[in-house]
Amino acid sequence: MSQTDVRMDGSPRLRGAREATPGSAGRRRERLMVPRADFDSYYGRPVLNEPTWRAPDIAGYLFLGGLAGACSTLAAAAQLTGRPRLARSGKVAALCALGGSMYALIHDLGRPERFVNMLRVFKVTSPMSVGTWILTAYGPQAGCAAASDVSGRLPRLGRAAAVGAGLTGPALATYTAALICDTAVPAWHEAYREMPFLFAGSATAAAGGLGMLAAPLEEAAPARRAAVLGTAVECVAATRMERRLGPLAEPLRRSRLLRAGEALCLAGALAGITVGRRSRIAAVAAGAALLAGSACTRFGIFRAGMESANDPKYTVRPQRKRLAKARAERDLG
Repeated sequence: MSQTDVRMDGSPRLRGAREATPGSAGRRRERLMVPRADFDSYYGRPVLNEPTWRAPDIAGYLFLGGLAGACSTLAAAAQLTGRPRLARSGKVAALCALGGSMYALIHDLGRPERFVNMLRVFKVTSPMSVGTWILTAYGPQAGCAAASDVSGRLPRLGRAAAVGAGLTGPALATYTAALICDTAVPAWHEAYREMPFLFAGSATAAAGGLGMLAAPLEEAAPARRAAVLGTAVECVAATRMERRLGPLAEPLRRSRLLRAGEALCLAGALAGITVGRRSRIAAVAAGAALLAGSACTRFGIFRAGMESANDPKYTVRPQRKRLAKARAERDLG
């Protein structure tokens, strides 16, 4: 019978989804009449719960924290090389950016005492715990350095605080990368290798832009070099990250904010190292472009991560890839 089979009770039964065809050697092969199931989600629902972080708070915290740390490092270098106005602008900017980042973090936490509660323990395996202690060590030094420079009092203490903040600045600028990569958000979690370099480059470019924006031309040479170095590191890290992540980098490639950030940083660094050396107007425009580009990068990374968390395929496909790799290694072993 071609369409139905007969049960033992005599009633007809429709055939299943497979059709048997005779083989060339008398054996029977089965041909699938429907495609194999390809699981990407549970009835189209996200596999992960969307993070409760809000874009203005956490994305702003990522940008301002990185800017504060990089500005302190640039200010310490300017102070040691005899560039007082560049050093002062970096110290004041670092303190202002730190205040903004702390406000954004505490506003996201909901209650200020939650930040204080995190100081009860120090857990090396927790980026949030380590970051809390980094902020606690960095904040008083950055405040002391800026207050001493502006008021002119306690210069020795101010210089020591500036150097201390400069040494702590790189940790402040990059620990947020470890913080977001320690989550289950696919586009962040899988980018753990390149994200610290991307954040470090973005923060350095922003600090260089602020130095060109605030310092006179004759003292802004370190800021221009920092802008070029930071932009180069950021672009290389972003390119390598998107290439290594493959299909998982689709939200990053689609992000207009990331593309705008790259374009602004490249334009600002190029303008700063060329016409920005001779023209104050060009230096201000280049610095503003670098600051805007760094902010676009941080907000773009944040939004791309949220997009990858809401689309279940970015969660399921990496898991399947890891399972297939584990099976292959087990079979070879």
